[in-house]
Amino acid sequence: MGTIKLQNIRTFSFHGCLEEEARIGSDYRVDLEIKTDLRKSSMSDDLKDTVDYVHLNQIVEEEMAIRSKLLEHVAHRIITRIFREIPSVSRILLAVSKLNPPIGGDVEAVTIEMEEYRN
Repeated sequence: MGTIKLQNIRTFSFHGCLEEEARIGSDYRVDLEIKTDLRKSSMSDDLKDTVDYVHLNQIVEEEMAIRSKLLEHVAHRIITRIFREIPSVSRILLAVSKLNPPIGGDVEAVTIEMEEYRN
């Protein structure tokens, strides 16, 4: 097994329970880690034998563009889509962070983390 990580994917999205969050939007950070078998690609040096991180990034960006009230909801969509579109992924660890959240305090970020294994 091996690990592929996409760290600090930055998006501007419109998630949140408040109506103003839907209008104004916020900055977000996504960190994604997947487990997959990297033995074949390490020998073949061929993109078709691994998980294309461009595809992973595309999934994250597309799902982050769809408004959700909760970070958990958008994270679940990202995880579901990765498992559906990339059969070789066996585990996903995903963190979605809202930067400078409007919670009435000096908070750099609010982060949710989800970890899922393929059934």
